[in-house]
Amino acid sequence: MAKSDSQTSALARTIYQLFDLAKEERNFLIIIGLMIIVVGAVYPYPNIAMWVGFGLAGYSAIANDSIQTIGTFIASNKQRKWYWLWLFMGTIFLVTVTYSWFTFDGDVSYQRLASKGFAEAPTEFNFLQLAAPIVLLVLTRARMPVSTTFLLLSSFSTSGSAIGSVMSKSFLGYILAFIAAIIVWYVVRKLVKDYLKGKPSDLWVPIQWITSGMLWSFWIMQDAANIAIYLPRSLNSTQFVVFATSIFLGMGLLFYLKGDKIQSIVDEKSGVSDIRAATLVDFVYALLIYYLKVVSTIPISTTWVFIGLLGGRELAIALSKSRAKNRKKHGKRAGKMIVKDASKAIIGLVVSLVLAVLANDQLREEILSYFGG
Repeated sequence: MAKSDSQTSALARTIYQLFDLAKEERNFLIIIGLMIIVVGAVYPYPNIAMWVGFGLAGYSAIANDSIQTIGTFIASNKQRKWYWLWLFMGTIFLVTVTYSWFTFDGDVSYQRLASKGFAEAPTEFNFLQLAAPIVLLVLTRARMPVSTTFLLLSSFSTSGSAIGSVMSKSFLGYILAFIAAIIVWYVVRKLVKDYLKGKPSDLWVPIQWITSGMLWSFWIMQDAANIAIYLPRSLNSTQFVVFATSIFLGMGLLFYLKGDKIQSIVDEKSGVSDIRAATLVDFVYALLIYYLKVVSTIPISTTWVFIGLLGGRELAIALSKSRAKNRKKHGKRAGKMIVKDASKAIIGLVVSLVLAVLANDQLREEILSYFGG
């Protein structure tokens, strides 16, 4: 009897917590509901649906991936007006996509969508393909660093091998980032430990802004494909203006919200609010993204690269502690962060693959035929 009462009490607490959460997130849930209604109304009309899908994907992808590219930038510039940060990063976005548009004959993705399985622009959409960015927004609200590449691109892939290539390259990126972070932070641990004392000199401000801008540009070269997947592979001038202006204004909202709730994933890491530590994080990450961009045109999940970088960095910081007691304490903390971030990314990957199978008839048929279905 006591056990039954305890279970009932636990269930009641869970229900109350859900009600409290719904009350707290009421406005967000209303917006999500309206988005679902809009998607349900427009998905049968491709010319309208592609722009609705693009708009949802544009904001949701940048909102989720902001922790990777502008998260440390926001964290270390909290004292500055949001609109200066927006104008700086927004201008870099415009320059980067404009260069791709001119250079690659209307393609804003730096030919990331030219690879097998993504080369053909969709001529029709189903409900789940348009709803994928809404799922991403919900996961972002839950502070989950989801791979936007997996979640958004998988629903459109015409080949299972294309998804496999993206996954392989992304996991390789995680391993490279994890190892690189350990080496970099462990080698320079004494320099960082000594130099991060005291107030940063004013020289660090332009260094960090240049480094963050470089990282943001490299990220756009990789992940613009996640947004442009809904659109024609070659945009005319009018389509390009709509594309660039929409993302630019969406970035303004994101900076106004200071990265929104997912920003906490960056804020909880050791010392990222210090402009010098933030600069080092961004510089190493930028080099990795650029290297993986040069390796091949296959899209990559920059999320996996980023969590590998932060995970290796946290472990290196723990290993560099001089006292055994501190190493154990910080090592345990680093281990928990690594497992937590990786677990959330894996959950996002599973959700992405399930959504892809449900939304993509060609992919589903390929998988069923592989297993003899």
